[in-house]
Amino acid sequence: MKRIVTITFAMAAFVAHTFAQTPAAKPDSASSLATPEALAKAALAAHGGDKLKKVKSLLFKGSVELTAMGQAMPGVFSTAVSGEKYYFEINSAMQNLKQVYDGRETVSSIPGFSLPPVTSLGFPLLPKIGDAGYLISALAGAKKGKKGFRMTTPEGFYTDFYLDEKTNQIKGYDSAFEISGRVVTTSVVVDEMITVDGIIAPKKYSQRFDLDKITAYANFNTKTALINSPIEDSAFSISK
Repeated sequence: MKRIVTITFAMAAFVAHTFAQTPAAKPDSASSLATPEALAKAALAAHGGDKLKKVKSLLFKGSVELTAMGQAMPGVFSTAVSGEKYYFEINSAMQNLKQVYDGRETVSSIPGFSLPPVTSLGFPLLPKIGDAGYLISALAGAKKGKKGFRMTTPEGFYTDFYLDEKTNQIKGYDSAFEISGRVVTTSVVVDEMITVDGIIAPKKYSQRFDLDKITAYANFNTKTALINSPIEDSAFSISK
């Protein structure tokens, strides 16, 4: 039980970070969004455009409540990205976890436990739209009729983004990846946004995690969001 809780809480911390968007500009017409690439560019523009691509650092803190196997567990999360460096951290009565990348190596507070790079899934992918090695493709299968696109990193991680019909803002996304030999699928629904320095981040959002036969749900509430604020190098380390 504790191992499952550790993994699901870790996943909650891992995804508890987002970039955001400026107030919505006039959306492009349906005819101009006929390709996945056009949809991706529209989403980037709706989330700040050049401001988003030029973000140097971000810091998000807030509360999260995870429900798994009928047990509700409150906690707090903190996530920071500065250039190539990042950390994410959760603290709860059940489990504390921190994973950092200092630009050279990834270190976790739990030995032998490591998650994908924090910038490889979800909203942090948006600034990479248009960059070399990041593949944009159409949604497939049952998702084909939805307004959105798939974005795949050079390492093979992917996220399926779904756009609001009127604003082109990200209203949700799906991802899948492997952790500790287990395949994890996750889906996010954004409920409320917060504006920070011309960029808007999801303030409140809900997330579902499917891990083997276990399904967990997390509700996030971002309370602090800082863009381009200095972050000390000491934040990207774990005391040994």
